[in-house]
Amino acid sequence: MTNMGNPATRSTGSETSSRRFYHGTRADLKPGDLIQPGYSSNYAERKSPWVYFSETLHAATWGAELAKGEGPGRIYVVEPTGAFMDDPNLTDKKFPGNPTKSYRSKQPVRVVSDVQEWKGHPPEALKTMMDHLARLKQLGVEAVDD
Repeated sequence: MTNMGNPATRSTGSETSSRRFYHGTRADLKPGDLIQPGYSSNYAERKSPWVYFSETLHAATWGAELAKGEGPGRIYVVEPTGAFMDDPNLTDKKFPGNPTKSYRSKQPVRVVSDVQEWKGHPPEALKTMMDHLARLKQLGVEAVDD
């Protein structure tokens, strides 16, 4: 794993095997499924060349709650299949360093399992975030800068 100032490098299984990564979405997935780049992101209309994931359940919860589509939000434990890097949309732009432990990859991530028990944000926090994203959209600014 590298920081955003360096190109993404392949992480070996031994470097990531003790780490747990999460992806929040509304997609109904099964273990072994691949989450691939090239689909609309949770936060933008255009297709993203990246797959985003995090080492924190908190960040994945936002993904599950804000994801477009029908059905309930879901959080999956995932494993990267290739190189990944710190997510520059959060790292240093909003939070110095990478306290959200958020990453992105141009390679798929594999679903390992689903997280059965997780707690969503309070309704007022969710509304504040959705209002913020709507304001950005009105200004022509996308929340995710690919």
